[in-house]
Amino acid sequence: MEQIRFGTSGLTVSKLCLGTMTFAREADERASFAIADYYADHGGFFLDTANIYGDGAAEATVGRWMHARGNRDSVVLATKVYGRMGEGPVDGSGGPAGNAAGTPLGKAADRPVSATAYPPGNNHGLSRLHIMREVEASLRRLKTDVIDLYQIHRWDFATPPEETIRALDDLIRQGKVRYIGASNLKGWMLSEFLHLADSAMASRFISLQQAYNAVNRSSDAEVLELCAHHGLAFMAYNPLAAGLLTGKYRRGQQMPAEARLTDLDYYNQRYVSPESLDLVEAFLAHAAASGMTPAQLALAWVLAEPRVHTPILGARNLEQITDTMGALEHPLSPEERAAVPAVQPGRWFGKDPVYDRTG
Repeated sequence: MEQIRFGTSGLTVSKLCLGTMTFAREADERASFAIADYYADHGGFFLDTANIYGDGAAEATVGRWMHARGNRDSVVLATKVYGRMGEGPVDGSGGPAGNAAGTPLGKAADRPVSATAYPPGNNHGLSRLHIMREVEASLRRLKTDVIDLYQIHRWDFATPPEETIRALDDLIRQGKVRYIGASNLKGWMLSEFLHLADSAMASRFISLQQAYNAVNRSSDAEVLELCAHHGLAFMAYNPLAAGLLTGKYRRGQQMPAEARLTDLDYYNQRYVSPESLDLVEAFLAHAAASGMTPAQLALAWVLAEPRVHTPILGARNLEQITDTMGALEHPLSPEERAAVPAVQPGRWFGKDPVYDRTG
């Protein structure tokens, strides 16, 4: 597998990142280890997880896999923080704060709090308290002393971004985190974080993780260009549109049991619509004519976008990752990519996880 420079940072990663949202959920520990082993055996060494996946179970599975294989030093390890962990305003399970007080970044402007955001509490969000507690919990679950890439999972309408940036910068200074990144941000949100970090000479994000596939090209509207301008690596999650582009979901057919679009309603809302199902039919016909499986074509299409550094590949079982990684053997030229049925740049079907959200 190709190794690439991660944006304009000094970090090197493998071209495909292994997403672990399925670990300890759709994939039990044995299946999760098999998926990670196959990925590593084929040159992959960039793993992405999050504290909220399985309420910490995915991180714990990744930690046990690295410990069993003795490969922590050869893995670029990424995780995320934001989601609700535990019950109550202060849960206590996240570990001690243990942070050094940072210098204020400046006076925070008054910011409205979305009505759809989590209610007040210390067990979620991007406050200094929550970040400091959760990084300790993630380190324990991952069985490591440092996280290579620590990412905010989304924007927090209830916390000033100045507070978040300073907390993340402190983690780098403390040696608990090496780089910081972001996920699920609109262009103005990313711009504000970058501006605040630069103004305070604090550590800035080196990457943005966003949904991107042939039925959701919202990132084409602004953030792909913004990342390219500032030298941020772009990580594309859901390259198969949560399985929609594999042909598993067809018009007039019953939704399969134990599948992401069946089990998770927010994924169903994100991708399933009359328009997307029409596009899927054309996409499947194109895949058949090209000699690729639908999953391979879906990933090859994302890989052929030059502004995408690293697609994030997930799998429930070994068969899925074996199939999808075959896309590496079928690179698309710009002309071949343009011929693949896809939504127009900047457009999407269903409910977009960033642009249709206010909280």
